[in-house]
Amino acid sequence: MGSAPANVRELWRTPRADGPAAVLAIGTANPANCVLQDEFPDLHFRITKSEHLVDLKEKFKTLCKKTPCFGIILPNSVSCQTINLAQVSITGQKMGVSKRYLHCTEELLGAHPEFIDPHSPSLDARLDIVKTAVPELAAEASRRAIAEWGRPATDITHLVVTTNSGAHIPGVDFQLVPLLGLRPTVRRTMLYLNGCFAGAGALRVAKDLAENNRGARVLVVCAEINVLLVTKPEEGSFHSLVHQGVFGDGAGAVIVGAADDPAMTAGERPLFEIFSAAQAIIPESENIITMQITKSGYGGDISTGQIHVLIGDNIERCLLDALEPLGIGGATWNDLFWVMHPGTSVIMNQVSAVLQLEPEKLAASRRVLSEYGNMLGVTVMFVLDEVRRRMEKGEEEGAPEWGLMVACGPGLTVETMVLRRCVAQGTGAPAEDKPLGLRMRG
Repeated sequence: MGSAPANVRELWRTPRADGPAAVLAIGTANPANCVLQDEFPDLHFRITKSEHLVDLKEKFKTLCKKTPCFGIILPNSVSCQTINLAQVSITGQKMGVSKRYLHCTEELLGAHPEFIDPHSPSLDARLDIVKTAVPELAAEASRRAIAEWGRPATDITHLVVTTNSGAHIPGVDFQLVPLLGLRPTVRRTMLYLNGCFAGAGALRVAKDLAENNRGARVLVVCAEINVLLVTKPEEGSFHSLVHQGVFGDGAGAVIVGAADDPAMTAGERPLFEIFSAAQAIIPESENIITMQITKSGYGGDISTGQIHVLIGDNIERCLLDALEPLGIGGATWNDLFWVMHPGTSVIMNQVSAVLQLEPEKLAASRRVLSEYGNMLGVTVMFVLDEVRRRMEKGEEEGAPEWGLMVACGPGLTVETMVLRRCVAQGTGAPAEDKPLGLRMRG
């Protein structure tokens, strides 16, 4: 009996992986319905039967045309009755949203007229739609990730799913098991209502699972169908109208496993190692982004005039929190590649200015925002895939080996990961081990 504790400790040690977690495959998916941003104001006002609000519609069209949705800063004191272009700060970067993919169509709204009445109880009908639509879209992205990975779905040991679309029990995680042919013993984690940092937060959970369970292969899935956000334009609520014009629908899936795990098969190809993960709350930001389920879908508020300022004031400290565990006290931010949840053009412009980033550093984020809109937590997975694509095609200037994933959401919460690109440019061979090659701040 005296030797039992040592044996127990040895058993505790054995299951852990030998190396850092790594991204092994990425898959993405969107609904078939694509909406061009310059056509959205006319479409939205027509299908919500709001064309009588002529002045409001024209102001929204002007803003979308000037800087495609959300390349603007609206002063908090400005209402839809008093807004004029002299009061709007137009940012230097004009690439905003050019198109989005939406599950909600004109036909769907025709079948559910209660969706366009903010005072009508429509929550049950909205939840019925996402109960089926979210798992189906999540499964589509997951199948693409599994196909790229090259191993059977039954080799998935853990499943981490996150969404802001719905609140069902059993949830999307449960439904994905038969849809994907996963084993009934797959270990599931379901995360609800984390906003725009949901995808990065789920990857943080996957990192811990992969590193603490030898041979683990974690499927991380984030899916959003924003039908709970759909509402009609109203006088005195211009900010909620802008929100209608930025969010898109999509799903992302990432497979995570330890990079030098003995279970790594010859066909697996690590793309990015995850070396460090951090999460921070920006002080005094609790009410900057709020969201709650109401009888008519989602209610809440986004203080668009303050988000970019708070993030800009705090972003460098949050990034250093992720770098310091690796012995890095500071870095020249342009030595890194960037996987940033775009949120809005204004936020990216602010971060870029504070960190003095070269214009191409956030090119992947700007392209994803332009092509898909803000898909909440899903977006950062699309950006990760875009960065991977740019690297494989030689479009990532300087081909940096180290990078940062950054996502901001309600709280304000900042999720940060230190990534290492582990696929040599154009060869598919793993990169050689070497220390972080970042210059210290002088």
